Amino acid sequence: MSDAAIYFGEVMHRRYRPVGHRFVYRVFSILLDIDKLANIAATTRLFGYNRPRIFSFHDRDHGARDGSALRPWVEARLAESGMAKPARIDLLCFPRLFGFVFNPLSIYYCADAAGRLYAILYEVKNTFGGQHPYVLPVDPNRAADTPIIQHTDKNFYVSPFIDMTATYRFRLLPPGEKLSVAIIEHVPEGRQLIATQTGRRRAFTDAVLLRALFAYPLMTLKVVAGIHWQALRLWLKGATYFRQPPAPKKST
Repeated sequence: MSDAAIYFGEVMHRRYRPVGHRFVYRVFSILLDIDKLANIAATTRLFGYNRPRIFSFHDRDHGARDGSALRPWVEARLAESGMAKPARIDLLCFPRLFGFVFNPLSIYYCADAAGRLYAILYEVKNTFGGQHPYVLPVDPNRAADTPIIQHTDKNFYVSPFIDMTATYRFRLLPPGEKLSVAIIEHVPEGRQLIATQTGRRRAFTDAVLLRALFAYPLMTLKVVAGIHWQALRLWLKGATYFRQPPAPKKST
């Protein structure tokens, strides 16, 4: 497995209640072995690690968000859930583009020494500056060619138009030639939201990064502006607004 890859694809959101709503955005993501970040940056001119470049990755955008290394933070979150240290951690996220980034969801794929995925950490951010990790185990009896299915209660405020009395169902495949991530959110009344991210893998090279630059020159702006534009559309449709509750007491 390579140390890095780029995925060109789409993000789709579809709401079912209390009002119907759907949108699709074209995006690109990067998949990085977090132990090889400096090596990855050394292979390209356009990508920097903790330094300014057209594309870059900064430790302070993730994990503890204080610039410290990511591996100890991930290991601590897994330990809080009674899980062992991973041999390899691959992170799926948006890169900084011209120094700016917002990642509503970053995914850490945690594998053992045999290359078997045994845990996934979902790092969720909201537009109010908050962040919360969900650590979920991967079924050890899952067949290699079948999706990973995971469930958890919602305990972090994301959208002001979805109540906190919700549950998440994750359905995803380990990132390979194709990327497939789906999140189904349920409230007591039934299914509320489906969010998906799909993509096709490309090599992590300057040529592919240059292609991403021309295809998605304002992606960070599109992500941030899109969140607020869709929120406005939901409000105009009459969706119920839920105020932000206190932050979760548990860190994970």
